[in-house]
Amino acid sequence: MDTQAPSLTIGAVARRVGVAIDTIRYYEREGLLPEPERRASGYRSYGEATVAQLRFIRRAKDLGFTLEEIRELLALSADRQRGVKAVKRRAEKRLAAIEQRIAELQRVRDGLAQLVASCPGHGKPEQCPILRALSDDKVAA
Repeated sequence: MDTQAPSLTIGAVARRVGVAIDTIRYYEREGLLPEPERRASGYRSYGEATVAQLRFIRRAKDLGFTLEEIRELLALSADRQRGVKAVKRRAEKRLAAIEQRIAELQRVRDGLAQLVASCPGHGKPEQCPILRALSDDKVAA
């Protein structure tokens, strides 16, 4: 839980971090955020630690980490002995996956560029190299 007395509403936290209120509730249900304290009225009450944790989650998502990977990163961030080494391994794994995806996208881009360059942009549809490539069952993706 937060070290200072919780005082922020869910709406205030959402605005400060730039996420939707439903996103905060979802992260709570998924166990990425601790259950918030409740005011006498029953409303959720948050502190600065929750804001920091949400920023961590948001930035990790921006870097392509899955929610499960973020859960692991959060757990590792508390591990004083092995945390940093394990975090680095997970980041290296994420980087490799991103590089693989980039290579795949470049291959797709190159193939599409070839098709676009070979298409005159006029004529009969059955003579269009783009439509032929999309229809041909022999063309591998």
